[in-house]
Amino acid sequence: MNSGFMYFIIFWVFVLLFFMSIGGYFMFRKFLKVLPKADGMSKLDWQNHYVESSRHLWTDEAKTFLDMLVDPVPAPFRDIARHSIAAKIGEVALEEKVDRITQDICLRGYILATPKRDYKSLASYLDKQQIDYSAFKHLLQ
Repeated sequence: MNSGFMYFIIFWVFVLLFFMSIGGYFMFRKFLKVLPKADGMSKLDWQNHYVESSRHLWTDEAKTFLDMLVDPVPAPFRDIARHSIAAKIGEVALEEKVDRITQDICLRGYILATPKRDYKSLASYLDKQQIDYSAFKHLLQ
């Protein structure tokens, strides 16, 4: 057998193992979100609950603002990010018992739904869009 062909096969074995491990990592993360917590509901169940419970509070302006906030998320992940951020915004709105979702509630929920490792890019995106988030800077600590 040609040694060049053998190196080609070995290269593709490592490439395939690499991609399968990345896929497995994301599948495992999704699996952990589906596991029920102590209250019997999973993280995804709670997200769906908050989205459905706060659906009547969303205005067209709030939906447009949410779409603008999730714009920097890569397109394949944008729908999932929109749903999880909308769930956090709905949770904040329901806890505060507001009659409609405003831009301030959207910003607070957006910051709370964003992982801490992404706060720097979140702040630079809000600055670039000229959105005043000074009232919520304490959440970015």
